[in-house]
Amino acid sequence: MPKAMLAETAQRVQRAMAWMRAPEFLVFLPAITLAGFWIGGEKMLILLAVGLPLLFAIIGQPLLAGQIGQGEEGSAVTRALALMDAILPLAAETGRTTACLVVQFDDLQAVLERHGRSALTEVITRATDRIRGALRVGDCVVNLQGGSVAVVLAPVRRLDLETMIQMGARLQEAVTAPIALGGAQLYITCSIGFCIGGRAPEPTGRSMLDAAQTASDEALRHGPAAIRAFSLDMAQKRAERDALRDSLEEALDKGDIRPHFQPQISTDTGEISGFEALARWNHPVRGCLTPSEFLPAVEGSDLSERLGEVMLFHALSALVGWDREGLKVPSVSVNFSSAELRNPRLPERIKWELDRFELKPDRLTIEILETVVASAENDVVVSNIAQLAGMGCGVDLDDFGTGHASIATIRRFAVRRLKIDRSFVTRVDQDREQQKMVSAIVSLAERLGLDTLAEGVETAAEHAMLSQLGCGHVQGYGFARPMPLDIATDWARRHANRQDRIPRIGARR
Repeated sequence: MPKAMLAETAQRVQRAMAWMRAPEFLVFLPAITLAGFWIGGEKMLILLAVGLPLLFAIIGQPLLAGQIGQGEEGSAVTRALALMDAILPLAAETGRTTACLVVQFDDLQAVLERHGRSALTEVITRATDRIRGALRVGDCVVNLQGGSVAVVLAPVRRLDLETMIQMGARLQEAVTAPIALGGAQLYITCSIGFCIGGRAPEPTGRSMLDAAQTASDEALRHGPAAIRAFSLDMAQKRAERDALRDSLEEALDKGDIRPHFQPQISTDTGEISGFEALARWNHPVRGCLTPSEFLPAVEGSDLSERLGEVMLFHALSALVGWDREGLKVPSVSVNFSSAELRNPRLPERIKWELDRFELKPDRLTIEILETVVASAENDVVVSNIAQLAGMGCGVDLDDFGTGHASIATIRRFAVRRLKIDRSFVTRVDQDREQQKMVSAIVSLAERLGLDTLAEGVETAAEHAMLSQLGCGHVQGYGFARPMPLDIATDWARRHANRQDRIPRIGARR
């Protein structure tokens, strides 16, 4: 059917439906019913009694949805908003409800980096087609920016939380089937957020779509393959994160975010073996904020790399200052996020910074979370870490023992040192099971030719036991909390003059 004719038909249906909803229609209803009985008898009477409501509730709404969803004017988002704005009043009148879902595909960046832009487009297209195939006739699917998909459901009588979760799981199942692409099998997952009609902050299409997007972002943060329903407190938390992100960007520009330095001590000599640079935000209202309080606002944004650049600059500046004062600080450790590790220009940038400060690569240690290494299938991440290790930078595997990094993965990433998680260190001087765990990790490291560092050491007794078990380095509040640069410099100067840097090792328990 030509588009002009389709549009004209849709307009006629809309006018007819508007007339059927008008009070004047009730005047003619008895005459229509009586005429039907004279023409077709009792069967026609039953047909009119059942058919007219069905014509209104079933046929009219999908035609209206199709007319709005297929319009040529406006973007896909505009059409989705118009569709919801048209459905919501009808849903209120008929006792039916609707919902909006936003589907975001997990880790599309990995597909882009490994297979390229055209492959990414093909993956999104096929996955979207699968979503359409899992829905009913009358449901509307539109593509959003960034590769995500919005789904607007045609009104139904029963649409509760359980039903929506089941629908989300069905869409996830449709997406997870392998996608054949260039001789390779790609497996993708998706995270889904949804908002049921009437639960958005306002009864508009824009409010419903924003609510579903908020829930989808929350699902993506807890993914992969998570499902979240919109709630008002979720919107409040997102608003707080957005406000914090804006403040964070300003803080980076003003230099309010700087590293605090925590010393790392050799158990053999008691000397400083390095400092770890830990981000701290000097907030004008909330005081000194730790990464756990502001990193959620950084993740998934371009601020992650900006924060990394700030930390690296100040860490290397500190090394130069300590050298100038004659303090022996062999290296400084800097944490790198997964976003930074996926940047193919990371090794080039670090080399440029080292040359700029005239420092050898072995003065810098790259800290990587075990969870990042265990889940890294990205060739760029592997290549970056290999290049940094090849340059001479140290590579520390942070929080070791809490993730699932295999021995093969440790060797693949050229790890130099295992950082034993604090959960294995607490009360290690008293708990035999803790001692067994630390001893096993130290033995593994020795077999692989790696060094070890224990985090979260808080007492001299823990320090002594870790030294006895063969752990090479220790770090924690038992020595010093993370300190601003000037205080860390004074601490390093005092520590160099101490005579009791190595604790006495008591009897093994």
